[in-house]
Amino acid sequence: MPVISVRGLKVKFGSTQILRGVDFDLEAGQTLGVVGESGCGKSMTGLTLMGMVPHPGHVEGSIRLEGRELLGLPEREWRNLRGDQIAMVMQDPFSSLNPVMRVGDQIAEVYQVHSAMSYRQAHAKAVEMIGHVGIPDPERSARKFPHEMSGGQRQRIVIGCAFAGRPKALIADEPTTALDVTIQAQILELLGQLQAECKTAVMLISHDIGVIGEVAHRMAVFYAGKIVETGPTERVLRSPQHPYTRALLAALPSPEKDTLESIPGQPPRFEELESGCSFAPRCPFRFEKCQVEPELMVAEPEHSKACWLDSQN
Repeated sequence: MPVISVRGLKVKFGSTQILRGVDFDLEAGQTLGVVGESGCGKSMTGLTLMGMVPHPGHVEGSIRLEGRELLGLPEREWRNLRGDQIAMVMQDPFSSLNPVMRVGDQIAEVYQVHSAMSYRQAHAKAVEMIGHVGIPDPERSARKFPHEMSGGQRQRIVIGCAFAGRPKALIADEPTTALDVTIQAQILELLGQLQAECKTAVMLISHDIGVIGEVAHRMAVFYAGKIVETGPTERVLRSPQHPYTRALLAALPSPEKDTLESIPGQPPRFEELESGCSFAPRCPFRFEKCQVEPELMVAEPEHSKACWLDSQN
């Protein structure tokens, strides 16, 4: 059984639909990489899994955690789940941390809330976690405030907070965006180590397909609030089936390229979506059948696309 199973997930704000029927599974110990341009619904999916859709958002569909339906739970039960069974790492560690609390106390708070430890016990565990995530001199570092640490150290503290409860599922939303390449590699390695220790199912959201290619077992390509291609990461990268996925890969820099390719046009505004394939206005392969929006269909075993191309019959 998947750790998290999502089916028919939709999110509306008034009459505007942001997520338009999303299906995927998160498996224990594996990583699902989620890619797509800004505004395609990646982060909203992560917030929905955490029960954190901002007001007045309305959620439909199903989110099951090891068979237990989460949609419809009262806020009190969501608070018990967050930080314990489901955790999240945001892309900006500085805004994720409380600026007036010492970082050791912020990790200790997770242990106190979810494990009923005394402050002394929780603080000792927090110092241990600070060392475990690779920050030198854990005792001294635990007494620091977030502004006294580097960006990479702050992100390690956020990851320590997330894994303190040994969560069954983790949503990592652009966890390395603000970091340089060397620190980025270290953070991804740390996430992988902690994931292996806790057998955590991870959803890694990123604009960087290169990052997804390094760490994700499976990937899902989002466009206009839907998954347009999904499958094993290596297979999707070697044999992309959707024109949008191909365009994203073509836009990656490479030593063999003299110029970078770009995708013409802009992603559609959700309030202006028309019938038919949402990528059609930007797609060089569009034809008459694209006036009908395609659902995900099998392209290869375990590999699906939402595209009529090569499916004209």
